Amino acid sequence: MEALAVRETPEMPDNVEITDITAMARTDAAFDGHERVVRAVDPAAGLHAIVAIHDRTLGPAIGGCRMWPYESEDEALTDALRLSRGMTYKSALGNVPFGGGKAAILGDPRTGKSEALFRAFGRAVEALGGRYITGEDVGVSVDDMNRAAEETRHILGTGARGGDPSPWTARGVLAGIEAAVKHRLGRDSLAGTTVAVQGAGSVGYKLCGRLAGRGAKLAVSDISPDAAKRAAASFGAVTVAPEAIYDVEADVFAPCALGAAIDDDTVGRLRCAVVAGSANNQLREARHGEALRARNVLYAPDYAINAGGMIALTLHLHPDGFSPERARSRTAAIGGTLAEIFERADREGTSPGAIADRIGRERLADPARGSW
Repeated sequence: MEALAVRETPEMPDNVEITDITAMARTDAAFDGHERVVRAVDPAAGLHAIVAIHDRTLGPAIGGCRMWPYESEDEALTDALRLSRGMTYKSALGNVPFGGGKAAILGDPRTGKSEALFRAFGRAVEALGGRYITGEDVGVSVDDMNRAAEETRHILGTGARGGDPSPWTARGVLAGIEAAVKHRLGRDSLAGTTVAVQGAGSVGYKLCGRLAGRGAKLAVSDISPDAAKRAAASFGAVTVAPEAIYDVEADVFAPCALGAAIDDDTVGRLRCAVVAGSANNQLREARHGEALRARNVLYAPDYAINAGGMIALTLHLHPDGFSPERARSRTAAIGGTLAEIFERADREGTSPGAIADRIGRERLADPARGSW
């Protein structure tokens, strides 16, 4: 597997300045023993990115690249740190031999993209020598990854390597919602279940389609009115203003937009039995998982439920190659992982998030997990 070869000393690619900022990152509250954090800058190409490598115990760090109009580098750094940690645990719970990493490009994805920018980003990834394998995330497309792939082998989610992972992510989230509804509501079917979906973008829209196919009733919000209207027209969903989605009476609240949807304000507004969606970092702070439990709301930890896309993409690095049957089987297993988390949380009287972290640490402590 040539793509996983690692050079011990990263190289400085032409025109891209890479600076190790690990020491600076240690002062951020989201720092969690990260192995390495770098800044990659190419002014001529418009590149200003943070790449965070959290843990490589099980294998090379894997995690998407997102592009967002962050207000500052500090904000991008915090995002990359939180997301890379989540990827470590996502890989561990998803039983794939990879660690966790993430890249955050500072810039507006609507106006700031260019071939030069993503090729410069690809050179930065290549310079890390296989420590970090990138892919698409919020604000980044398959076409963008195709451009980056002109400069690096350490990439997934290109046209030649998996493409858009969102259908697999949606498939896994559906399996997780089914497990949560069975555990909390005792239902073997989603028929008649009401789901409030926050975000009808790439994953959210596909999840709406799968939920509707199971007979669920949908309420959908999105900061883009057109995206919400599209879901309404396609799946008979009721549209809700973005700020009002927290107040919808539903069986399931599915956060499928950006992170930190559950905070001090929204945790008390929710009128649901289950929180289960595709967004990363759904809890603003870990304590909000306990706040949900105190309100008898079952939370499906984000890095456990939204692992489907990552699982499917990493199978393109499997020694036997990608197989749709293997991807379907391993994505469906997300439901079983969550059922285990829910049952242990009930037995031990703690939050599912605490149990998911514990299972992740248990798997990180087992060297045999670092193989297929």
